[in-house]
Amino acid sequence: MRATAAVLLVLCLLTISHAWDCREVVNIKNLMQIDAGLGQVVATDTSQIPYYLVGDKWIRMPGYLKHITVGPAGIWGVNKDYAIYKYVAGNWVQAAGLLKQLDAGGDQFVVGANMDDTPYCLTSSATVGYKGPGSPLPWTGLPGAVKYYSCGPFGCWAVNKNDDIFLMSLNQDCQNKGWSPIDGKLSMIEVATDGSVFGVNSAGSVYTRDGITASKPEGTGWSNIPMCMLMGHVTYDLGHLWVVSKSAVTMVCTQ
Repeated sequence: MRATAAVLLVLCLLTISHAWDCREVVNIKNLMQIDAGLGQVVATDTSQIPYYLVGDKWIRMPGYLKHITVGPAGIWGVNKDYAIYKYVAGNWVQAAGLLKQLDAGGDQFVVGANMDDTPYCLTSSATVGYKGPGSPLPWTGLPGAVKYYSCGPFGCWAVNKNDDIFLMSLNQDCQNKGWSPIDGKLSMIEVATDGSVFGVNSAGSVYTRDGITASKPEGTGWSNIPMCMLMGHVTYDLGHLWVVSKSAVTMVCTQ
């Protein structure tokens, strides 16, 4: 059975568009979610074990998390009970609040969504200064309802329960002018440190947003990135596109 699966994967990789060169990440199995930013890569597996990539080795981090993120705001995560943690000096320090998903890709601020799809933002001063209980943690509620939320240098992107896509301009103090609708449908979305936007739809197809610049943060349209299997999660950093399939196979692709 394993031999058959391996052959199918090889055939699968060979069918991917020549625009992207993909290979299986063989030294980690059963990943559920992955995030990359500022040259760092973190992930959680189906047993909710968090990992940090050092060279080509995945180092187990302490604790258990169902979602983990890395970026200018540091390394943060949430567990199955929605408790929030920041990685400080080699250990997880619990933070006030409850979120199901969060993102550290903004300009040193953190955003996330809770169990009711209410979006939140933590200012950069509170994010960077948080060292543990006693540090101020003023979460700011934002308008709308989103299930997945990610930020980069040109704005924050999110999707709601209907897979509708939205864009918000958000500064370090969590000030904003609300959400602007974007064409298309995605079930999850990630913004890279360089402002690139990638997402996966409910059918498991991967897309990237074209034409994003500082003067046109909404971009111009979506382009499909052909994949040989159904994908569930995607992240991008420094020319590397990391994808996790719905069957928990992880691949890294370059152009």
